[in-house]
Amino acid sequence: MATFQYLFQFETEHQERFFAKCDSTEPVIGASVTAYPTFEDLVENRNPRTETVAKLLPPLPQMGLPIYCVGLNYRSHAKEASINVPANPPVWTKPAAALSAPNESIPVSRFCASHLPDWEGELVFITARQCRDVTPEEASSYILGYTVGNDLSCRFFQLPEQSGGQFFYAKAFDKFAPIGPVLVSPDIFKRNATATLVTRINGEVKQNTIIEKDMIFTPERVLSWMSQSTTIPAHTVVMTGTPAGVGIFQKPRQLLKDGDKIEVEISGLGTLKNQVRFEKGQDSIM
Repeated sequence: MATFQYLFQFETEHQERFFAKCDSTEPVIGASVTAYPTFEDLVENRNPRTETVAKLLPPLPQMGLPIYCVGLNYRSHAKEASINVPANPPVWTKPAAALSAPNESIPVSRFCASHLPDWEGELVFITARQCRDVTPEEASSYILGYTVGNDLSCRFFQLPEQSGGQFFYAKAFDKFAPIGPVLVSPDIFKRNATATLVTRINGEVKQNTIIEKDMIFTPERVLSWMSQSTTIPAHTVVMTGTPAGVGIFQKPRQLLKDGDKIEVEISGLGTLKNQVRFEKGQDSIM
């Protein structure tokens, strides 16, 4: 059982890291909060101190782990891609270096900028403890909480002649997995059966779906499948897929450009905001 409703991680102006609880999905930069040096301190309510929020960090008890991703997990996305729904969740990982924070500018190298950089708004869950061979019925007790994510990708490397059907390379670049702003307990998030996922680029809506109606494999089904004969560490990030409106399936469509502002909003979880910054003199191609 989660000991929080809304949780966030932050950095002070002295670059010290802390965890804190809040009463909404919008932590306030500049606010003074009751802070804890570690996630375990927060859970045990020990070593509290007052600190000022200078910068939001990914709302994770532990960083440095590979990030799991799921593909073709929305009926609308499978339809736009003209791909049959698979029998099981397609899974791959991003490296730990792909993790980035809410409000962080995402640096896009010249290499990435010239290979169709794109976005994917996603529901994300974090595992509560280590698991292996769990059933879908057991899996809910292994989910610590939910947050918002963006599975940034370079579409060129997803083309069949480039990828051979493997998506790791297209999605594994540094800072290509922002998540946040808060981690919300399952009890709070699950109260909203009609939670919507909306992605905006520079304020224009690009994705808009009711998650429960569109999603194929539930988070519990995803975690169960991932864990078969595989040990999943505690505090693993799992990005659960994206709905229609992304990729190279809607031609012609402009992909990400230098300075684009990306907002992924999930009702009950808040809004993840990031801006992409290309290396000087580089722009995306169609």
